[in-house]
Amino acid sequence: MRWIYLAVIILFAAATIIFALQNFEIVTMSFLGLNARVPLALLIAVAYLLGAATGGSLLALLRRSYEGSRRSVVSSS
Repeated sequence: MRWIYLAVIILFAAATIIFALQNFEIVTMSFLGLNARVPLALLIAVAYLLGAATGGSLLALLRRSYEGSRRSVVSSS
């Protein structure tokens, strides 16, 4: 099953890279009253990396929480 997950991640990353490389036009991004003109490829790369970092952090946090709750149930028995 690990190989399937790895294949899906590699395919998604490859599709993201291909999409980013084909979209170099400048776009205007607005956030909280700030405007920035950046290449779409850069915006895609930043959003992908932020999503990967926060997703991995959330998964690690949930795993630690689950393992900690299991330890407290086992030790109280």
